[in-house]
Amino acid sequence: MKRRALLVGALAGSFALPASALPSFAEVKAAHPTSETLFLDRHGEVLQRQRTDPSVRQGAWVPLSEVSPALRSALVYSEDRRFYEHAGVDWQAVASAAWGNLWNTRTRGASTITMQLAGLLDGDLKAGTQGRSWTQKAGQAVWAQWLETRWRKDQILEAYLNRVPFRSELVGIDALSRSLFAKAPHGLDADEAAITAALVRAPNAAPERVAERACEVQQAMARAQGAKADCLSVRLLSGTVLRERRWAASEGDAPHATRRALAEWRQQAGTRAAPPQIRTTLWAPLQREAQTLLQRQLRSLLGRRVEDGAVVVLDNTSGEVLAWVGSSGLLSQAAEVDGVTALRQPGSTLKPFLYAQAIGEKRLSAASLIEDAPTHIPTAGGLYIPQNYDRNFRGWVSVRTALASSLNIPAVRTLAMVSPEDFAAQLLRLGLPLRESGDYYGLGLALGSAEVTLLSLTNAYRTLANQGRHGPVAPLLAGPRNAVRSEPVLDPGAAFIVGDILSDANARAATFGTDSLLATRVWTAVKTGTSKDMRDNWAVGWSQRYTVGAWVGNASGAPMGDVSGTTGAAPVWAGLVRWLHERQPSRAPAPPAGLVAQTVRFGQQLEPARREWFIAGTEQPLFALGTGGDSGAPELRPRIVSPTTGTILAIDPDIPPAHQRLTLKAETGDVRWRVDGKPLGKGQEVQWMPWPGRHRIELVNARGELLDSVRIEVRGAGVKNGGAPPGKPTR
Repeated sequence: MKRRALLVGALAGSFALPASALPSFAEVKAAHPTSETLFLDRHGEVLQRQRTDPSVRQGAWVPLSEVSPALRSALVYSEDRRFYEHAGVDWQAVASAAWGNLWNTRTRGASTITMQLAGLLDGDLKAGTQGRSWTQKAGQAVWAQWLETRWRKDQILEAYLNRVPFRSELVGIDALSRSLFAKAPHGLDADEAAITAALVRAPNAAPERVAERACEVQQAMARAQGAKADCLSVRLLSGTVLRERRWAASEGDAPHATRRALAEWRQQAGTRAAPPQIRTTLWAPLQREAQTLLQRQLRSLLGRRVEDGAVVVLDNTSGEVLAWVGSSGLLSQAAEVDGVTALRQPGSTLKPFLYAQAIGEKRLSAASLIEDAPTHIPTAGGLYIPQNYDRNFRGWVSVRTALASSLNIPAVRTLAMVSPEDFAAQLLRLGLPLRESGDYYGLGLALGSAEVTLLSLTNAYRTLANQGRHGPVAPLLAGPRNAVRSEPVLDPGAAFIVGDILSDANARAATFGTDSLLATRVWTAVKTGTSKDMRDNWAVGWSQRYTVGAWVGNASGAPMGDVSGTTGAAPVWAGLVRWLHERQPSRAPAPPAGLVAQTVRFGQQLEPARREWFIAGTEQPLFALGTGGDSGAPELRPRIVSPTTGTILAIDPDIPPAHQRLTLKAETGDVRWRVDGKPLGKGQEVQWMPWPGRHRIELVNARGELLDSVRIEVRGAGVKNGGAPPGKPTR
């Protein structure tokens, strides 16, 4: 005893630690590293767990009370049988180990759980490739005795279980139990506990050696109780679990949204590291409901060649994302693809923005008449012949009917009034990521020939909900925010009128019927869309507080089998609106200043009389076919027939300039021509001498208002012999 006291005193003098240098149990627990990040919803509920450290696999801190008694017993019996009796150093084990070394006898070893914990907490005591040096072992002993004077035994065992390395990249009991046994630590049984204890002694041993060691632990514990252990089950289990990893890198209800939230956090923090927790703006119950509705709808479409979908829900006021479902999960063969941010063709869902622009520019009103009849429109690629979804034509219809019933030909005629270039500029102001010019898309832009994302499209509809004011989608990271930034990009009266049309069940009845899913019990405005060959279908709309967007299709771009917006995405949209407003009302918005309501009648019994909204100055009581100024049928603008946008001409330098002319031709004769902003002539046809460069040819009326324009390019040598300058009129 005297020699042991002298030895301890010498060690304490060599490795004296001030009390302030020794971490407390609370400090070690608070600083516990984890390779996982928990993503929380706006109220603190866990939504997703995602591995964010590829170098190690370490789970959350597990209290000792949540570790199975079988494991606690097996670990103490295997590593430190006198754990509850010694004060950090087991001097009996030290003596036994020394005696065994003297006579080359195999012993358990003298390192206690407390000493091992000391080596885990202090990097200077970490074992090297040749094991620990004598001084490191002495340091462990001093640390262990310091720990025992300030920590309770249960705290020491708890910290050890959470910090001990087990196998390969696995550190701590949480990572081990979830990776090998696919369960929480409190559920480990006797066989699993024996394997776990065996891995502490030999973390990377072969499965056969681990099984042998686990069997020894079970037999020793059984002998201590006067029983006998059967090792067959533990041997079978070892051979299975040590070759598998069952803990997925990511688990939860919002994998795509949380990946985006992590990217936002890293960008904000300026680091590639990740915190243990990130709070998001998502709302967990809504997120789960959206996921459930989407998967249920896709299962109902089994056999129609559709497996993917996506959903997003935005708060109208703040722009915060409340739900973000990027895929159908296990139903998809491309579950990693985020359908919320993938570019897809939006079909008819762009029509509300087109009509809002035309109404805001006072080209149309909700009661204006547009002809829904077969038409052939010349374009750079040939004749464009738009068709309605059902291949039927309805003759002259009002804008309200055309938009609510999603008629294609009136939309194309409206785009011809607005022009593809101006409409594309409007879509860009709404935040839609168009990658080409309006002239590139042509008149097909009215029917969704561009590509957009579900997130940007839903946010553009939020602009309609906010009476034309557009603001960005808020970051997914929850926290204090600056005032919501928004700017007017649509006439507020036009946005209100479009919302009023999209909420009108009677106006959409011609196409969708009076009892469709789009007719909700609370006030909502909604539009569906289906892209070419049924590759995508959409349902996007808003209530008083929320904007909801749903997409159904295939991530591969493969066409679906007879799935439209009403049979594909609309049930998901309607289910979410019903869930959101189960106990919350949604009232129609109040009209903004500058609108007037007036009763209108339609001649030739085209439509029943009704009360209609107008931007002040565009109202009229009668809409009928005829030549009078009060007909309500918009004047169809003359178009340029030749040349078409994209035409490339070549000048022959060997032909005199006076003999090289380009014929400009319009649909009608009461028009004027301009080239690069300079007057050229008037009439249905004029001659223009080409000049090298890119040119804009414009068709205007007698008041100078633009009717149509095309862009062409002239290539070749410069014109010689006193040729006319660009744009100079010729006769």
